[in-house]
Amino acid sequence: MRPVSVLLRFALPAMLVLLCAAPVAAQDTADASSSDEQWWNPDDPRIGLDAGWYGAESASEHMTLLASDPRPDTFVDPDNPGDLGFANSDIAFRDNYAIVGNFMGFMIYDISDPAQPNLETTVVCPGGQGDVSIYGDLVFMSVEEMRGRVDCGSQGTSGPVDEERFRGVRIFDVSDIAAPQQIAGVQTCRGSHTHTILDSPNDDENLYVYVSGTGPVRHESELEGCSDLPPSEDPETSLFQIEVIQVPLDAPETAKIVNEPRIFQDQETGDPDGLWPGGRHGENTQSTRATNRCHDITVYPEIGRAAGACSGNGILLDITDPANPERIDAVADSNFAFWHSATFSNDGETVLFTDEWGGGVAPRCQADDPRTWGANAFFRRTGDTMEHASYYKIPAPQTETENCVAHNGSLIPVPGRDIKVQAWYQGGVSVFDFTDPSEPYEIAFFDRGPMSDDELQIAGYWSTYWYNGRIYGTEIARGFDVFELEASEHLTENELAAAQLVSYDTFNPQHQPHNEWPADFAVVRAYLDQAERHEALSEDAIAELRTELDRIEAESDASAQQEALETLAADLDDDSERVQRIATAATDLANSL
Repeated sequence: MRPVSVLLRFALPAMLVLLCAAPVAAQDTADASSSDEQWWNPDDPRIGLDAGWYGAESASEHMTLLASDPRPDTFVDPDNPGDLGFANSDIAFRDNYAIVGNFMGFMIYDISDPAQPNLETTVVCPGGQGDVSIYGDLVFMSVEEMRGRVDCGSQGTSGPVDEERFRGVRIFDVSDIAAPQQIAGVQTCRGSHTHTILDSPNDDENLYVYVSGTGPVRHESELEGCSDLPPSEDPETSLFQIEVIQVPLDAPETAKIVNEPRIFQDQETGDPDGLWPGGRHGENTQSTRATNRCHDITVYPEIGRAAGACSGNGILLDITDPANPERIDAVADSNFAFWHSATFSNDGETVLFTDEWGGGVAPRCQADDPRTWGANAFFRRTGDTMEHASYYKIPAPQTETENCVAHNGSLIPVPGRDIKVQAWYQGGVSVFDFTDPSEPYEIAFFDRGPMSDDELQIAGYWSTYWYNGRIYGTEIARGFDVFELEASEHLTENELAAAQLVSYDTFNPQHQPHNEWPADFAVVRAYLDQAERHEALSEDAIAELRTELDRIEAESDASAQQEALETLAADLDDDSERVQRIATAATDLANSL
């Protein structure tokens, strides 16, 4: 029987730390089973792919691999291709550049020609996990491991206390792409597993960085004020908090921590440990980590909210005062082991949380694994409350030698729809629609065979993101990949053309942008295709509208185009939302002429 989802509301009150001192707790699946119905297709081409490092067999549907650039030698252990000390991690984008994080530092690629990415610069600065963000000429990098040094040296550190140790957020000046310079580093008690940058519309002088530290707490003699004691023994414990760094934009070298908000506290008693205490939610449920840290926080400035994936809970934050985020809701899920990351729908009314069951280093997509474990969970957001809707997991089983679980991704800006591209480690890349969060479905995929048929070697996609018309992915052991989506019965040429109209100057996936589309014939046609897909208009009406749109676009006189578009919109007097979207897009286009 499928595990029953038990959702717990607290009305009042990575990769999963791969290299922390504390090992990842094994998940007991003895009582778990998959659905009575087989959730995967035995004929799926992803099943049975041949293994290999660079020569693994691949399978894809509705997406094409344009380029695959291997990691440079400095970022590879040739004796152990799956060595996490050299793993590719997250990506940030600015203009024609992709900044690719790595546990050994970061790389900068010129992607002006997406089919031929060119490695411009490498920065060796070990410390893991190397997640990156960019703002203007500033690159921010997360450092969590004990080996990280203030001077970026590769010799590492020694002992429980070392004055040369660095754990926190590094800041680099990349105004000269060829020669990045470290200008600051903000030390934190638990290091920085990930981080999120936030620019406030009410503060144009500062940038804010939310630090998610998941590692062991440092000794106080190494960094003053650090404490790993429970709050019952030390109310100032370094657990049960995040850090907020303020970065003055005219003097980023002076960046400092300005707040350590207790976003997990019981809102009646003020106790810091007010959310999930850890353990099982009941019979046939997951053993879920205690909520004393966040793994990832995604901010959505357009709506003044953030979603935090915080080990034992998914939380909703008010970020209208960026230095003082406040929790306004929290949910738990009996099928989740470790709340890992979050994504909002474009309208902000759905929140997708991922579960990193097994910490990213275990094969959690096998045929007998529960479909609801190591998956995405969708929550409908009504004001400041969240209610569970459904789950999504890649519909193709992986082998016991493939680490696989839900990981990082972003929205693809198709108007009228919520579509996400997502990395699943050695489960590959999956593109799925969650416009209706109760019925998500896959529309495209790419997958390679395992690194080895004989042993589990860590590899696969850490992150896959849409940026200005292409999908970019960091493969942990293989390199930097670029994909192009193809039209299909699930995604039309017009919808893809409309998505191509959305262009970012900068994209940091944990700083989610609000997608808006310019007035364009492609947008009108995209909505028309969606009306056809959902049978919102008759076949004859669809054909007539397409013919009329072609005629209007071919018209050389702007005034005649405008009048015809206004007439077309006025004639669409159907009250259905899908038809009204066509009318609105046609009106917007008319007004733009």
